[in-house]
Amino acid sequence: MRVAALQSPSSPGDWQRNAEIVRRAANSAAASGVQLLVTPELFLSSYRPAQIANDPGQDQRKMLAEIAAEAGVHLVASTVEAEGEDRYISASLFSDTGEEITRYRKQHMFGDAELAVFTPGTVDPQIIEVLGWKVALGICFDVEFPEFVRQTALDGAELLLIPTAVPLRPDVAGQPHALDTRMLSTLVVPCRAYESQIFIVYSNHSGPGFSGLSTIADPFGQRLATAQDDEQVLLAELDRSRLALARESVDYLEIARAVHPTRR
Repeated sequence: MRVAALQSPSSPGDWQRNAEIVRRAANSAAASGVQLLVTPELFLSSYRPAQIANDPGQDQRKMLAEIAAEAGVHLVASTVEAEGEDRYISASLFSDTGEEITRYRKQHMFGDAELAVFTPGTVDPQIIEVLGWKVALGICFDVEFPEFVRQTALDGAELLLIPTAVPLRPDVAGQPHALDTRMLSTLVVPCRAYESQIFIVYSNHSGPGFSGLSTIADPFGQRLATAQDDEQVLLAELDRSRLALARESVDYLEIARAVHPTRR
């Protein structure tokens, strides 16, 4: 499967303009033979939790479905989802005909800003077959929990699609923060792919305040492609034979099932 990750700045307060960025990326990716495109977390709304909790997620999802159908690509995008008084950070997978085939609610909230306005999801991602691959969704902070990725792989996923919004940490007393969040793309994501023997597509915002470095990693923990900090559509070809070889080389998943038989 040929996949892509959009990395771009998002314009606060103008979700229609941000949707046009997704539209251009989808059409460009399709022209390059891409079959599935992942976009950043809350890209249409822009990642500003306090300001966007009441954004029109339903309208945004309708437009995203139209974009997927127009370009003829499977599209992953993140929106606000409302249910009664609750608000969720969600991610949707749209088929290449514009059908929303699954939606997932972010389980791991990042910091007080998200917790103040969003409710954590409580349901694990569905495993969906896309072009012969078993696919699941996660969102941003979810991937920083090895249990989340491992359980998704144990449930049968071969490819994990992660819209994300990773902020850079500000300097402390004129010195770089001890936690360089750029390592999430360069170290954590490849490690998660390796230890759970799964492909991961990790799509981040770029621009001021964000770490960029969107990454596509394989089951051997190799980065098939990594962006810099600019706007781009990152491409990679996923080779199913590498998935099989990784799982044959070290059978982490089968051992985990044997040691922890209550796990799926």
